[in-house]
Amino acid sequence: MARHLYRCPLRWSDMDAFGHVNNVVFLRYLEEARIDFMFRLAPGDGSPSFSGGSVVARHEIDYKRPLVHRHTPVTVESWVTKINAASLTIAYEIKDDEYANEVYVRASTVVVPYDLAAGRPRRITEEERSFLLKYLDDDHTGTPGKSNDPDNADNTGNTGNDDDSKDALAA
Repeated sequence: MARHLYRCPLRWSDMDAFGHVNNVVFLRYLEEARIDFMFRLAPGDGSPSFSGGSVVARHEIDYKRPLVHRHTPVTVESWVTKINAASLTIAYEIKDDEYANEVYVRASTVVVPYDLAAGRPRRITEEERSFLLKYLDDDHTGTPGKSNDPDNADNTGNTGNDDDSKDALAA
């Protein structure tokens, strides 16, 4: 399984009154890495994959240790843990570099592809699924606080349950 690596610079304004990166800022770091992964690395030249829009249905984040401002960027490592018909889950670790053992944050995001013109969620295309499968966690257990789903019938993390995409309608 491949992992997407994004080097994220820290900004002076990322710090809070306690001298470390504010908890909300970590969500911005995840967003930057997710956008880099889904849009710049999407398949094909001129492919419309992932470009039509997407919405975040859920974030889950575990803060492991404080991060203080420095000039060296952090590495946001991303991979896919679940692919449903109309949603996917991306897991992340924020750390000093790809080989570092100490992790600042472990997180996951449920993303729902969205048809902006129609104003509703859409299904993941075959081209998108093919791209995502390259980053699918080998044992599908990369989401913080989650374990392998015994109901996973098709070995892609897809249980056939698209509750996340339905919830995104309310967003």
